[in-house]
Amino acid sequence: MAHRLKTGLCLAAALLLIGGTAAAEPDHRGGPGHSVPAHSEPPHGEPHPGPSGYQRNTEPKGWDARPATVDRAAYQHNFQAARTYRIGAYHRPAGWSARRWAYGQTLPRAYWTSQYILADYWLFSLEVPPAGYEWVRDDTDALLVDTGTGQILQVEYGVFG
Repeated sequence: MAHRLKTGLCLAAALLLIGGTAAAEPDHRGGPGHSVPAHSEPPHGEPHPGPSGYQRNTEPKGWDARPATVDRAAYQHNFQAARTYRIGAYHRPAGWSARRWAYGQTLPRAYWTSQYILADYWLFSLEVPPAGYEWVRDDTDALLVDTGTGQILQVEYGVFG
């Protein structure tokens, strides 16, 4: 019984201290019934040193040196990816159903918007796209698409698992 009484008293004292501290701090939200000191500045957090033991995956040399000319015959292939990557859920554009694309077909514009473009293509073992082309994700596949016409130049099936 004495133990419960001591625990209850400690808890009550802690609640009083917390309530007293909260009441003593000024409210910076403003509005009716709230005063905001004219000289107050928003609180600044302390500097964060950043993650420890983490090394950013840097872009490989030449990742942005896109070939200016395109030898279309060198690209026109439908490859099976040598490796599969897991990068998160894929959500197809609204109103479109699953399809297995091949080079030479035209990918609808809804598929090659910014949310589907693979700007970090080197992370998925995809080659540097020529100028005017981008790698685009469609479900588990990566498609090399002409950004002017939507024509598919090359396909890597099964890049994403």
